[in-house]
Amino acid sequence: MEYHEAANFLYDLRRFGPRPGTESTADLLDHLDIADPPRFVQIAGSNGKGSTARMVESVLRETGLSVGLYTSPHFEDLRERVRVDGRKVPRTAVVEFAETVRPYVTDRAANGESPTFFETMTALAVWQFARRDVDVAVLEVGIGGRLDATSAIDPVASAVTTVALEHTSVLGDTVEEIARDKAHVAPDDAPLVTGTSGDALDALRDVAGDVVTVGGVDANDSGGDTDVTVSYQGRANHTEAGITIDGSDWRVETRIPTLGAYQATNAGIASVLARQVADVDETDLARGLRNAHWPGRFEVMNESPLVVLDGAHNPDACERLAATVDEFDYDDLHLVFGGMHDKDLRGMAAALPTPDTVTTCQPTLDRAEDEDVLATVFERAGAGEVHSRNSVAGALERTLKQADGNDFVLVTGSLFVVAEARSRWTSTPIPKTVRDIDDARETLEGADVTPPGVWRMRGKGVHRVLKVRVQRRQAQYLKEEMLSLGGECAISGLNEQEDVVVDAVLMGTLAQFKRLAEKLADQPYGLSVFADQLRDALDIETPPLEREYPWNDGTAVMGILNVTPDSFHDGGEYNRVDAAVERAEEMVTDGADIIDVGGESTRPGADRIPADAEIDRVVPVIESIRDLDAMVSIDTRKAAVAEAALSAGADIINDVSGLDDPEMRFVAADHDAPLVVMHSIDAPVVPDRDVTYDDVVEDVITQLRERVLLAEKAGLDRDQIVVDPGLGFGKSAAENFELLDRTDELHALDCPVLIGHSHKSMFERAGYEHGDRLDPTIAATALAAERGADIVRVHDVEENAAAVRVHEALGGDPYDGE
Repeated sequence: MEYHEAANFLYDLRRFGPRPGTESTADLLDHLDIADPPRFVQIAGSNGKGSTARMVESVLRETGLSVGLYTSPHFEDLRERVRVDGRKVPRTAVVEFAETVRPYVTDRAANGESPTFFETMTALAVWQFARRDVDVAVLEVGIGGRLDATSAIDPVASAVTTVALEHTSVLGDTVEEIARDKAHVAPDDAPLVTGTSGDALDALRDVAGDVVTVGGVDANDSGGDTDVTVSYQGRANHTEAGITIDGSDWRVETRIPTLGAYQATNAGIASVLARQVADVDETDLARGLRNAHWPGRFEVMNESPLVVLDGAHNPDACERLAATVDEFDYDDLHLVFGGMHDKDLRGMAAALPTPDTVTTCQPTLDRAEDEDVLATVFERAGAGEVHSRNSVAGALERTLKQADGNDFVLVTGSLFVVAEARSRWTSTPIPKTVRDIDDARETLEGADVTPPGVWRMRGKGVHRVLKVRVQRRQAQYLKEEMLSLGGECAISGLNEQEDVVVDAVLMGTLAQFKRLAEKLADQPYGLSVFADQLRDALDIETPPLEREYPWNDGTAVMGILNVTPDSFHDGGEYNRVDAAVERAEEMVTDGADIIDVGGESTRPGADRIPADAEIDRVVPVIESIRDLDAMVSIDTRKAAVAEAALSAGADIINDVSGLDDPEMRFVAADHDAPLVVMHSIDAPVVPDRDVTYDDVVEDVITQLRERVLLAEKAGLDRDQIVVDPGLGFGKSAAENFELLDRTDELHALDCPVLIGHSHKSMFERAGYEHGDRLDPTIAATALAAERGADIVRVHDVEENAAAVRVHEALGGDPYDGE
């Protein structure tokens, strides 16, 4: 079974509508015979359950636990629903699961008792978490609690975030009835945690008995103090808010990456849950909550104008959203709104702040309400100018063109709307290197093109090839236009499900792609935005860079200067200031464009050192070399060290942890300093870490995409954000070589690319042992430069700078030009 067949099998289960009850899920789990399931945390609620689940997962991972996370819905790919330690379930696992359960599901369907899509995805999550031997799995409830598929498991900790009128045909007609249904997620041996109050809280207590209440300092309708008090201090910057959480014998002050007092309450609930299942200290809580980024929940995508995406999907959520919008000063409010026809759309319109303009739209979902109906709702609600567009992308494009720099653009109404809007910032067309028929075949198979399509198209793919991930109707339009220009396009074999985002492979000459970009410039469905992304991906009519960096005009050489006593390669040879300065001067003479100063080793087994000790190592060296004819980079995982280094004269931050320290991106933005963001599974390296990639290059691009977006939202431009695929960090030797070979594809992120390969153990694959890796390092430098690397990070500057100069003598990057 191929992945597209497995995914289609799961998607096809949507033909069976939602069904209350846990029996079907329990039977499926029994069939899977899961011997050793993890401990579960179950989170129910009308609003905030997804954010709370993500916060719990982030905090528990800070303690070193392996954590599974199951949420819904997904934005682009069903695999987003099931994550282990932040990584999506691999395609290979989805295929294995589908092959395992298909006979069972088929048999039950023949009896009229097939599991639904959500029930089967819940079983996939539990199955995968058990196989990966996670310590804790966090499950977001679908609907209600008592009869939800996730209630087929027995939790060790649970929460009900909020209770509002929703799904009344299933859960009940009053808040009390709905609360009683949700209260059935309560664990046997721990109190239920909740942010509710008043009648809803009373109803929870009637069912659950022991309850821990979490609430704001002035919010308590239950007649007594809350057990855990949350203070919301409002915006700390345009993307974070300050909060304080007070328990009976613990306290944490931190920031959270989603704004709104209700998110502070969610953080309080998450903190209590994490403390119930693990030994969590206040440092873990503070850092875990601040790192709990969750797309589409008051997510600030742009500052001027301010653009916010929020998946509020009922009146209660819209009321909370309105309160958060009030924290901002702005001129005009522009609303982009789409919603489902089974929601209280009039109540949502009334709860939102009155917009100066609103553009209604319809996401690609059968349940989505018609945009003209929504326009009428907002006209009756007293909105200013009301417009409608048939697509989310078109509505957003129109609104952004209309908004001034001091305006507020709010996209809301449904997570499905937010998902389509968010693709404007996250779409990463990948230029593929197709040298021969085999490369073409692998590219097509990687996009889930059916075998007949691969056979028919593979001979036509040895040109310029671009792999894109777009909505189905966008893919079909691109195919028609590409064919009309004499090019080719193959589309994924995924079924035409309503909200499926699919892969498409465009094949043609550079001239054909130029004409395609021109034709798309004024087209609907967000294709005008795609035209700009196409130009960037293929470097068509790209404007010159405004900033001057050494990597703008070729491959820059970054020389490694370790000032540590335990460096893996140089054994701490340069840990004294005078020796380090002498070495830096030598590297500049040898051709280094950048000197990368590191004060903490990331070799396997290395211990973390305190920030003060690291600062004491690196700052005297940086102060002594900052006037050399080269930029100075600080190689650190700690924002405090980066701040001290930049203040001492460093120019660049090189963060091998991939922004694990939540303050790092803001330090870089405050100093307007380039920031290297590495794809990192572990730093220091954990030998033999079991990590599965479907396609290591595309998986790395997907994970780096969100890191880049974080840095961008902090205030950095993409020409300042350097991406490093992290050779040697959580990859096998074969995967390291695959990343090296396909370096050019990393430019899909529209950022400079750094390759750090110097003397790595990956060269054992070519027969080179430790101490004998200079020659393969030089060879890899030449390959990296030939494949478009903007920076190579090396120990031996003279030899590797020579390799770069030889490549430049060839006339430049062979992937540029016609």
